[in-house]
Amino acid sequence: MKDFIKYTFATVTGIVLSVVVFTILSIITISGIIASSDTETKVKSNSIFVLDFNGELLERSEDNPLEELIYGEGSGTYGLDDVLSSIKKAKENSDIKGIYLCPTSLSTSFASLEEIRNALLDFKKSKKFIVAYADQYSQGMYYLSSVADKIIVNPQGTISWHGLASEPIFYKDLLSKLGVEMQVFKVGTYKSAVEPFTSTSMSDANREQVTAYINSIWGKLLSDISKSRKISVDSLNAYADKNMDFQQAKEYIKCKLADDLMYKDGALSYLKKLTDCKEDDNLNTLYLSDMVNVKKNVPKDKSGNVIAVYYAYGDIVDETPETSSNYIDSKKVTSDLRKLTNDDDVKAVVLRVNSPGGSAYASEQIWHEVVAMKEKKPVVVSMGDYAASGGYYISCGASYIIADPMTLTGSIGIFGMFPNMEGLLTDKLGLHFDVVKTNKFADMGTISRPFNNEEKDAFQSYINNGYSLFVKRCADGRKMPVQDIEKIAQGRVWTGAMAKNIGLVDELGGIDKAINKAASLAKIKSYTTLSYPEKTDWFTSLLSDSKDSYIDGKLKSSFAEYYNGLKFIEYLKDADNIQARLPFELNIK
Repeated sequence: MKDFIKYTFATVTGIVLSVVVFTILSIITISGIIASSDTETKVKSNSIFVLDFNGELLERSEDNPLEELIYGEGSGTYGLDDVLSSIKKAKENSDIKGIYLCPTSLSTSFASLEEIRNALLDFKKSKKFIVAYADQYSQGMYYLSSVADKIIVNPQGTISWHGLASEPIFYKDLLSKLGVEMQVFKVGTYKSAVEPFTSTSMSDANREQVTAYINSIWGKLLSDISKSRKISVDSLNAYADKNMDFQQAKEYIKCKLADDLMYKDGALSYLKKLTDCKEDDNLNTLYLSDMVNVKKNVPKDKSGNVIAVYYAYGDIVDETPETSSNYIDSKKVTSDLRKLTNDDDVKAVVLRVNSPGGSAYASEQIWHEVVAMKEKKPVVVSMGDYAASGGYYISCGASYIIADPMTLTGSIGIFGMFPNMEGLLTDKLGLHFDVVKTNKFADMGTISRPFNNEEKDAFQSYINNGYSLFVKRCADGRKMPVQDIEKIAQGRVWTGAMAKNIGLVDELGGIDKAINKAASLAKIKSYTTLSYPEKTDWFTSLLSDSKDSYIDGKLKSSFAEYYNGLKFIEYLKDADNIQARLPFELNIK
């Protein structure tokens, strides 16, 4: 008995000591990570900025120095804001000799890739080098890399070049097997957001618009790559028709898609030569996390003038779901915009919109604040990957609109969608419902039965009124007759380049051009640019949603391209009855 007590005590003591030691080591590790993330980076001479893309690109970076510790390597997220500012710093810093581009994989849209690509083109004006190396280049990563002075591919590697396709997924038959019918009310011949739930293939109108915008995007890719690589557009199309994905690497050299074949060690040796680094020495490298903390050599402006850049990205909602982030919460956004309107130091506002839309009601509230702001100071919209449907709704009242050529915008149309689960609940599960009501519409919208004809007429009228208001907002904002907006509305999606030609946007370009335009409209030459809203500090972010973000990330990786469609069905149960949004998943690849 004495031995049992002795060994038990020793075991408990060991466990307690292990927990204490582990806790102390964890605190030291975390403190070290946080301290290093806040330390200003000192740039050594003959350094190289390594843009090693392997993860997901967000509109704006999230302040979480523990991300890699929590989620592991290879699952990083990058902020477009950090990428663009870091490239600009690298251009201006004389100790940085060039950029080494390692485009492994980046989940993003072509509009954001073009914005990074344009920043790299601007970097080249400094006469510094850009070298790209990858084992496999996806089409998007090749588009980005085509600006490089030298494109290197692994001798056994590949360059994907086969053209674009859009392959939406249709859930109608799946839902039918479950006994669920989606009841749809919409305005807009091209409003295709509902089609995956009501059809098994694209409508003629949807096929027409998808064909138009993927050809517009493909044309932009061809034009830019042709200019950088000095390959004719006809040749690039011919290579795509050959499907370069399955060609031997030597073909990439022959076709001028790449400049050299090397393994990674050869690419690193080449970089050492460019920086006069001895073969046995290590390269002086800086990664994105380092560049964020490099001090920018720009004197602080003393004018007191501020141009505010307000980031609005994600689905537009009346209120952000508790377990979610990256939503445009109309209550928060309207409050923030009101404060900027009343801040006399803020001379102009750039509203950076990256949204496929969402609640029509929430969009109207934000539109109202944008118009009120415009009465006091210029508001310039800078469109990111998407500014469509509700995203266009909140943009159309601005003083000036700038879009990327490959932004997806327009989609001026609305819909409402309600599930009828009678087939599942009654026919399959054997549940039966009865009702007592005081008025004939008291149980309208119940999931236990379909809408009757009178209810359908009532809700369709509601949708029609919402659409008429949306069209009027666009007509007023763009100073165009309602009938002219009608011709380009009907839910049709346009690229930024197409939208400029029909008057939905004023100019093509990125966020820097929008900031310059805002300064011009405000008639100021000296100013400080500040970003809003303030980022959530890393500790609050970690406590509030790290678990949910982790679970969401795992579900997304498990369900792949099916994730967004299934997530959209869940989103509908708490969503506003009227939705102004794009198809939930465009699947351009």
